[in-house]
Amino acid sequence: MRRLNSRCLTLVAALVVAMPAWAEPREFDLTIDEMKIRVAPDLEYQVFAFNGQVPAPLLHVKEGDDISVHVTNNTTLPHTIHWHGQYQRNNWRMDGIPGVTQKAIEPGETFTYKFKAEKTGSTWYHCHVNVSEHVGIRGMWGPLIVDPAKPSALEKKVTKDVIMMLSSWDSEYADKLGSGGGPLDRPNYFSINGRSFPLTQPINVKEGDVVRLRLFGAGAEIHSIHTHGHDMLITHKDGLALPAPYYADTLLIGPGERYDAIIEMNNPGLWMVHDHVDPHVTNNGKHGGGVMTLIAYEGIEPAVEDDPHAGLPNDDADFYYSESMKKPHGLHNNPHFKGTPLQGQSRRERKRGDHESH
Repeated sequence: MRRLNSRCLTLVAALVVAMPAWAEPREFDLTIDEMKIRVAPDLEYQVFAFNGQVPAPLLHVKEGDDISVHVTNNTTLPHTIHWHGQYQRNNWRMDGIPGVTQKAIEPGETFTYKFKAEKTGSTWYHCHVNVSEHVGIRGMWGPLIVDPAKPSALEKKVTKDVIMMLSSWDSEYADKLGSGGGPLDRPNYFSINGRSFPLTQPINVKEGDVVRLRLFGAGAEIHSIHTHGHDMLITHKDGLALPAPYYADTLLIGPGERYDAIIEMNNPGLWMVHDHVDPHVTNNGKHGGGVMTLIAYEGIEPAVEDDPHAGLPNDDADFYYSESMKKPHGLHNNPHFKGTPLQGQSRRERKRGDHESH
């Protein structure tokens, strides 16, 4: 009996060591809704939107947290959620793959995902039904940030988080839910957090800030992000700390990839941040659009009157989730990302494609 008790105590001690003491249970509710958002000045787009918004709400949790997410499908098509980057150890049925780990969530149904937040850093969540449409051109993605139990000394220096989710859109299918995203289609709008320049917002900073860019390849395109006036210290790839961080002023980001880049704000001015894949800074082929924004230091005035790059809308301090990342852990909606509900059409009247789940 003493030997058995000793083994039990050893096992309990091992579990206590393995599980971070700060881990907590967290329960969230998500809906999937059919909405319309304005991607660019000349483009309104029908989307499948988590909690009615694109990009989706921030889920900000801690390493080891036990997560429960109740997902209700209010749309006319089936969906799932894949928790991209999470290991799902001994929990593969929660991976969100239709026909493999679960039956897709049909219209009107609710499904509950339960998993432990094991992988830390910049992970994300997205639909895994008809991915080329629902994720590639329909906005079904959002950030899942998992804080490590033991952040590095460099991470502790960060004063501002900036989440940038990069994606593309095809105006041919703007009002055709259930269609598009195929290999012969050609996206013609490109965006940061679901908005194309000049509807993006500046990254507002102060001299002395240490900014952590969390860059997500949320769509099907390759992006090449260039920061003017500053080098980026690339510290993490797909949530994992790099053994040898490196500096760059241009960073190639593929579909599904995430990079964390730390920038010291030590060069006051107004500095461009843009995609160096040149067609990605156009809106339907017209230059002056797409994946473009500005690092704007406090107190710096534009050099050119009426400069469109310095005249971005500046009414949402949470456009890059910067304010939400400062709040207590949890699910954080952003009303500025919310679309308008689709109305006036029945399920049968809405045009659908014939894509199969994959």
